[in-house]
Amino acid sequence: MNSPHVNRLLVAKGLRAFGDGYVSLLLPVYLLELGYSPLEVGIIATVTLLGSGILALAVGLHAHRFHYRTLLIAATFLMMATGIGFAFMTDFWPLAVIALVGTLNPSSGDVSVFLPLEHAMLSRIVADRDRTAVFARYSLVGALAAAVGSLAAALPAMAAQEWALPQRAALQAMFVLYALTAVATAFVYRGLPAAPVAGPHKPPAPLTQSKQRVYTLAALFSLDAFAGGLIVQSMLALWLYQRHGLSPAIAGTIFFWTGILSAASFLVAVRIADRIGLVNTMVFTHIPSSICLMLVPFADGLPWVIALLLVRSLLSQMDVPTRSSYVMAIVTPDERPAAASITSVPRSLASAASPFITGYMLAISPFGWPLVAAGAIKIAYDLMLLAVFRKIRPPEEAISGRRAP
Repeated sequence: MNSPHVNRLLVAKGLRAFGDGYVSLLLPVYLLELGYSPLEVGIIATVTLLGSGILALAVGLHAHRFHYRTLLIAATFLMMATGIGFAFMTDFWPLAVIALVGTLNPSSGDVSVFLPLEHAMLSRIVADRDRTAVFARYSLVGALAAAVGSLAAALPAMAAQEWALPQRAALQAMFVLYALTAVATAFVYRGLPAAPVAGPHKPPAPLTQSKQRVYTLAALFSLDAFAGGLIVQSMLALWLYQRHGLSPAIAGTIFFWTGILSAASFLVAVRIADRIGLVNTMVFTHIPSSICLMLVPFADGLPWVIALLLVRSLLSQMDVPTRSSYVMAIVTPDERPAAASITSVPRSLASAASPFITGYMLAISPFGWPLVAAGAIKIAYDLMLLAVFRKIRPPEEAISGRRAP
């Protein structure tokens, strides 16, 4: 569990999450600064998610043929090019193309090409009994780094105030920082094993005996992802800007604390999963968080909005390490890259249309109907997941004889 390879993956995750933390908040601010409408901001976010999903799916389906380290380092070069492109391009269509082929993440979660590769490597180098705890640490590092990144969203305003730097130039500098983060991540990946992690033989297909399970999970996750796409962090920040007039610095502070609470919940999720199982943990922590989300637009004043968002953040992400661990547990080792990709890609593909819908809904009314719709859809997903997968248990639960409550 204390493998140096695990630690390298955790450091790389933290670096990437830091960049994602401030980019997800500054992306709508930057696009609005360039003169684009909320609808056009939604289009860019949609294209970003769509491109990330396509790339992650392609890599996941073919990763068993290549060295994982090679693919991870190649992805960092793409990340660097994305940051440089957004820093120096201002026309809409070039930005849309970069969003499609690049690694920019408008979400508070990880929906990138890195995800299936890192998940497969982690699952290979740790024992079954340690897998959920390692994924909790992985999610913890990502959440904490993303929270710090959210605070970094205040840097452009500080630079503009202290050094009279133009707002646009300050925002563009943050995308250059994103590119430099990619360079640092590449150096971290260089220390991973050069040999392929996928074992001595290559399976004839990326998915074999677990195909039905993986496709069923992918279909369910796509429903959850569509709902999540309605409230990706960039669009939620846009709603806070419009409805409550929050500045990027204040929004960044809010998302910092939601990130801290989410990070704390990952460790709690491990203990809950040890008691009631992975699937039950995913479902019975997710439903209350969705109820909080649905109540946010109806809240009477900003303090109640912030309180509901904080409570939701304490519950909504407990399914992240448990979901990742569960997917890796119910497939064979050689199927893990494809399984991680196929079940995580819906977080991009199925949610790709959602920011566009949110932008359209917010252009019509600032009430917050996307939050209500997202919560209702997520509850429906939880109930279907429980009905289909409650009896399919990972090896460590089968060995312990744990029963669902």
